[in-house]
Amino acid sequence: MIPLWLASTFFAIWPIHADWAYNFVVNDGKSYIISDNRVEKEQIGSIIGQVTSFSDKEGTYSGNFSNHYPKGTEYYNIKGVDKNEAIAIKINDGSFIKANYEGEYAGATFDWGKVLWYIAGLFLLVLVIVIVKNNWK
Repeated sequence: MIPLWLASTFFAIWPIHADWAYNFVVNDGKSYIISDNRVEKEQIGSIIGQVTSFSDKEGTYSGNFSNHYPKGTEYYNIKGVDKNEAIAIKINDGSFIKANYEGEYAGATFDWGKVLWYIAGLFLLVLVIVIVKNNWK
């Protein structure tokens, strides 16, 4: 019974990885979904950031993160368009693609719930080890 309980505890706190539902970038805590629409160079404003962290595995990340573009990819304002509507992403061939504002990125906040699950799992593991060790003598 104890091995089954231990196994279920580990699975409850083990992170699960899956593929992202769509390609996006995060800039200053704001999430933008990558579109298929090109932005002309004449419409490009000033640089506002760049990808500082990349991963193609679903999870919680911080900073200017992308699940599609590599570290160093630059973000730009689009002239006449508010950052809460869209930004431009400079892609490999030097052209620009539009990314539409989706909302605040949930991964930018600290998840205390996940931390508490890890602490609870660790506590239970230590408790079981102590009980088994004391009963083994």
